[in-house]
Amino acid sequence: MIEDKNPQRTSLAQLGEFGLIEHLTRSIEIKQPSTLTGVGDDAAVLDFKDKKVVVSTDLLVEGVHFDLSYMPLKHLGYKAVVVNISDICAMNARPTQITVSIAVSNRFPLEALEELYEGIKLAAKIYNVDIVGGDTTSSQKGMILSITALGEANADELVYRNGAGATDLLVVTGDVGSAYMGLQVLEREKQVFQVNPNNQPDLDAYTYLIERQLKPEARNDVKGILEALEVKPTAMIDVSDGLSSEIIHICKQSGVGCNLYEEKIPVDPQLISVTEEFNIDNTTVAINGGEDYELLFTIKMEDFDKIKHNPNFTIIGYMTQESEGIHLITRANTKIPLKARGWNAMSEE
Repeated sequence: MIEDKNPQRTSLAQLGEFGLIEHLTRSIEIKQPSTLTGVGDDAAVLDFKDKKVVVSTDLLVEGVHFDLSYMPLKHLGYKAVVVNISDICAMNARPTQITVSIAVSNRFPLEALEELYEGIKLAAKIYNVDIVGGDTTSSQKGMILSITALGEANADELVYRNGAGATDLLVVTGDVGSAYMGLQVLEREKQVFQVNPNNQPDLDAYTYLIERQLKPEARNDVKGILEALEVKPTAMIDVSDGLSSEIIHICKQSGVGCNLYEEKIPVDPQLISVTEEFNIDNTTVAINGGEDYELLFTIKMEDFDKIKHNPNFTIIGYMTQESEGIHLITRANTKIPLKARGWNAMSEE
């Protein structure tokens, strides 16, 4: 394809705030029965009747959470929705609505926000959630994107972080660490490009890792799978800040300890080969890398037979008495205290 060197660029000032909102949201359809009124009034009106409402919000800041030199705007919009839906799934609830708030500097034309919204609307369609409101404003620097997600569940369906028992099994969905290594690949290629802009990266060997970073998926399928197996988790959290951090969250809030087994942690073969290329220990990446958006949960020991052969789940350890502490059991059968070295939003580094 021949690149368009002079793409259309429509100033946001031409539309104004309300014109921009109307332009970006004009094709949004309402599908959820709980959505009575969506975009277009002072507030959305939702009716959940006898169900419990779950709400989560997330803030993404350019230069902190994303880099537009390798993050396409459509992917950013999609990912921003997914990370919030993942929080709803981590409560064992069903996502139903989102609101979208954006702050942008004058370097972004209308076409850029249209691309961002394409990703937002695609995620809303795939995850069957309604876009019911939000806000737009200006920013002195770059882009700030905030999504709030709502969901619903019966009271007896909800799962919190504080319900794990001392003999429960620790389970994770999918694989972990891949999103972090995808980020390392993208950062490396960015540095190479800065040195030599004529260099075109060959990313064929990293497709899975890069997809996990740029276009993650929320595990909204897990609720149904567990219900079919007649298993209800005792505690649950999504893996956004790193496996070690999430395990420690469950342990602290449930008042239990944990033994995590290194040999049981699920990692993708591509992760193993790329960590060797980068000369990084793959276990370190698997337990500390974030943004996988898999679900980490605990189940009662008696439910072991129900999930042991299910390809969606891997049993990676078990909970203990709080006094025993939180440990990683290495392949050499050495017991090491587990530290939270995942993403820290307030880090000064």
